[in-house]
Amino acid sequence: MRLITSDDVTDVIAKGKQRGLNFLLSKLTLDKLNRTKSAFDDSAIKHANWWIISAIKDRWNQLISGNPQVPYEEFMMNGHFKDKKNLRLLSIGSGSCSHELKLASYANFKEILCVDIADNRLNEAKKIAQHQNLNNISFICANAMEYSFESTFDIVFFHSSLHHFNNISTLIPSKIIPLLKPNGHLVINEYVGPTRLQQPKLQIQAINQGLKMIPLKFRNRYQTGWIKNRYTGSGLIRMILADPSECIDSASILPTIHTYFDTIDERPYGGNILMHVLKDISHHFTELNSEKNQILNSLFKFEDEYLKDESSDFVFGIYQLKKS
Repeated sequence: MRLITSDDVTDVIAKGKQRGLNFLLSKLTLDKLNRTKSAFDDSAIKHANWWIISAIKDRWNQLISGNPQVPYEEFMMNGHFKDKKNLRLLSIGSGSCSHELKLASYANFKEILCVDIADNRLNEAKKIAQHQNLNNISFICANAMEYSFESTFDIVFFHSSLHHFNNISTLIPSKIIPLLKPNGHLVINEYVGPTRLQQPKLQIQAINQGLKMIPLKFRNRYQTGWIKNRYTGSGLIRMILADPSECIDSASILPTIHTYFDTIDERPYGGNILMHVLKDISHHFTELNSEKNQILNSLFKFEDEYLKDESSDFVFGIYQLKKS
């Protein structure tokens, strides 16, 4: 476990430039919930993380659905849930509900219930749902683990939220399974890598190899002017201060799911190298030319080679409750 790294210092200063002094001050509170909420305040986010690159999203689609133009929502609804009707889906930690809004456009769903602690993001989602005349989606601002639901669901859904929950091995059987119907499904699109981003040395070395594949002219960090020369990883102290819930028990997610659920479909899509190499420099690759395409394709091949012997940090999966 790493307590403090040089990346911690760089990241704190960069966050100050990208998200302002108020954002940094929000991390000084002793209230863990408020520190977590501030991490998801969309109104202050200015970043250059890997998900802003369209070629990265195409890669995710390719690895999940087999088609760079088919996102996972379309893949799951035209596949396993194609003939299902009157489905009730609970999304826990739904955030801005962008994926739930896509799913609500499918007639298969009788109800989609989004639950999150960030009321500002739910309010924006509610406006979008009203504008699109989506009557099968609703929103609750609450802690889902403390909320009393009136009935059970066909699907419990996590998109980039399950890794924010602690004690996964207890949470799944005690809180999630009771929310499901007897033949219910769990659907995740999640980070399932090392807890608290404490990557092993082999992964750190591979990330630095990947970083060197990018020319210096594409390595200046967003809104700082600094060159990204080395990756040292995240220290525990910064992880806890920045967001106490971040990857708090992520390594337990898949082992626990496999204990209580049968795997219907599980699609790893990497991220072990790309997420960390491209952090803070992704803005260079939002508009591509032949040179940048070549760089990204080389990085994709490099990560693919790494994943031949290592488990993926990100997974899309559809699981069904095991029969008791």
